[in-house]
Amino acid sequence: MDTTNSFKMDEPVGETRLDRGVQDVIGKGVDRFEGPLKVSGRAPYAYENLPGEKVAYGFMVLSTVGSGKVLSIDTMQARSTAGVLTVVLDKRSPRAAADPNDPAPKTADGAVTHYGQPLCLVVAESFEVARDAAKLVVVEYDTEEGRYDPLALQGEAYVPPPGAMPAETKKGDFEAAFAQAAVTLDVTYTTPSQSHSAMEPHAAVARWEGKKLKLYGCYQLVSTNVGQLAKALGISKSDIEIVAPFIGGGFGGKLGIGPEAVFAAIAAQETGRPVKIALTRQQVFQTTSRRSDTIQRVRLGATTDGVITAIGHDTTTSNTPGDEFFEPAGISTVFLYAGENRRITHRKTDVNILLSSSMRAPGEAVGMLALENAMDEMAEKLGLDPIEFRRRNEPDADPQEGLPFSSRKLVECMDEGARRFGWDRRNERPGTRREGEWLIGIGMSTASRKNLLQQSSAKVTLSADGEAQVETNMTDIGTGTYTILQQIAAEMLGLPLDRVTVRLGHSGDPDAPGSGGSWGANSAGSSVFVACEGIVEAIAKKLKVKPDELTLKDGTAIAGNRQTSYVELLAGEPIAVTGTFKPGKAFQNTHQASYGAHFCEVAVNAYTGETRIRRLLTVGAAGRILNEKTARSQCFGGQIFGIGTALTEELVVDKRSGLMVNHDLAEYHVPVNADVPQLEVVFLEERDHAASPLAGKGIGELAISGVGAAVTNAIYNACGVRVRDYPMTLDKVLRGMPRQSVAQAAE
Repeated sequence: MDTTNSFKMDEPVGETRLDRGVQDVIGKGVDRFEGPLKVSGRAPYAYENLPGEKVAYGFMVLSTVGSGKVLSIDTMQARSTAGVLTVVLDKRSPRAAADPNDPAPKTADGAVTHYGQPLCLVVAESFEVARDAAKLVVVEYDTEEGRYDPLALQGEAYVPPPGAMPAETKKGDFEAAFAQAAVTLDVTYTTPSQSHSAMEPHAAVARWEGKKLKLYGCYQLVSTNVGQLAKALGISKSDIEIVAPFIGGGFGGKLGIGPEAVFAAIAAQETGRPVKIALTRQQVFQTTSRRSDTIQRVRLGATTDGVITAIGHDTTTSNTPGDEFFEPAGISTVFLYAGENRRITHRKTDVNILLSSSMRAPGEAVGMLALENAMDEMAEKLGLDPIEFRRRNEPDADPQEGLPFSSRKLVECMDEGARRFGWDRRNERPGTRREGEWLIGIGMSTASRKNLLQQSSAKVTLSADGEAQVETNMTDIGTGTYTILQQIAAEMLGLPLDRVTVRLGHSGDPDAPGSGGSWGANSAGSSVFVACEGIVEAIAKKLKVKPDELTLKDGTAIAGNRQTSYVELLAGEPIAVTGTFKPGKAFQNTHQASYGAHFCEVAVNAYTGETRIRRLLTVGAAGRILNEKTARSQCFGGQIFGIGTALTEELVVDKRSGLMVNHDLAEYHVPVNADVPQLEVVFLEERDHAASPLAGKGIGELAISGVGAAVTNAIYNACGVRVRDYPMTLDKVLRGMPRQSVAQAAE
């Protein structure tokens, strides 16, 4: 029996089988479904596919100028090298990695728009031969003056088309209210470009089977990636299969197909054999995408008792010409705090630097650095505790649109964090707590991440032997999707976990939205929920009872005084249901977001300006937590991301050429073990029945939002130094260190 079941969520969903299920696996800290495969090395990542087959290897040739035109590409020496099979020069060759906001990768037309733009591909019998021959390709350019300094181009910024949010969001008369406010703050913060730096480099393996292309890749949005690749190659989507069951991290850098996918497909067609391409780490930095740099002006106006009357957040970001994505830095400012008069704007400058795209918590990750630092600066001007200032500006409803909050536990997160962290022992006056040469301080910030839901489908099959299989082209980038979907199916169908298998990342399976935007678990999970409800209805029909009268436990159905095993009940005929979930009016009629609060303690060396994180706590509320272990792991990752944002991470751009100078993990400083203290994460009990049938909300990106501001607010509390130019490296701290603090620390 193979049927469909669909559900559009127009009303909040009350109690479900997840609440009254007796299998007792949902929410638990269950070990990863695919964990044994990963730790034993049996989980094939993109580049590891087709072992034992005779394959060819590709290596990309990149532009060595940032702006101009390609006049000629001389491949003679490369082609004559022993072991070289071909050099791919094709009008379909992509000039940069694709962002999901674009329908397909851009194609080469001779124009060079950034340093490191892919120009051609050398294909050889081995990776080493391809790499060495690529150095023999000679490219002649007509070089033009480039645009490599976003700060110098502010005067040319323009209003971009709407993206993740409108470029401008306004309410009331901000300028008048700000001018009339009793207390005002007007400060500007800058954040640099950042690299996604996922552990697995971008890679693709392409094989043609007649007219059909099978591509093994590491892409987050398989259902849309097929269309991107089809458009780039000029073939039908039905002729492409993408396989991406295991992805070694993405953080947004693998949302769209990259140049390696298009090149691999073309090269495999030309050579008649499978082609493998893996980017070097330097190519990942220079060729894929980046988080945009930002210039953020935050203005707050308030009454003397700390009520915000005007809130303004103006951001300028950069991107390559023609790429319309902009970093939505004001996305949380729109709703986080009250204020009758509001102005949140975004502007974009065109630069000849690697394109910018979504990176973990696009908008919040850098926007809340500015907002939450500004909230602390304003609290100090008002003589208020930072938590109290935020509490006084807690809105009753979405302050922009007036929609009711589906659920909101921001104040509870701050209060619980303050209690656990010992906020009441904080010295209000900076630079007053010393331990030898170290100045100690604590700081906090709030966290918010708008909840996003997407349409999703999944097929769940209850087999004749009483086991279940979940199939969807959803992906798992290390976030725990396999395990969460396994848990949902197990709870809904009353099966032990080891009797549920999950298949992900195959484009031919039902379409899911993929991994991104913190929508994955609740969107894909809701489609599994809907499919399982269809199976429960079929079981109830067989037993001639109502679904609510069923108790499902350990592979048996219990109704009244009768207990029947699935094997007996199905009698050799499996039940397969494809479930489709669609967001509806419940999503539109409420304002939905996850909330949290971060608390950080730092030690700042009075002689060197070095900052060491000593404690970091995150308290979050994101509806039902589907798996406590994977959710906590996600939050640890977000906290570490935030530490890097605050203290070390910065892509340094050569303003003469657009070259990313620190294009490897030796010089681009992500936090390492010694930079990270013992982390603590606490989840508040919450159910948001308007957010999804699962009553959960996204958490993967909540945990990075605001962390950096908690760190830098703690630095200010430790030593009295405010640095509004991220990252807060020791040289910047030392320059602003008050002389008296150094003298006192030396005593």
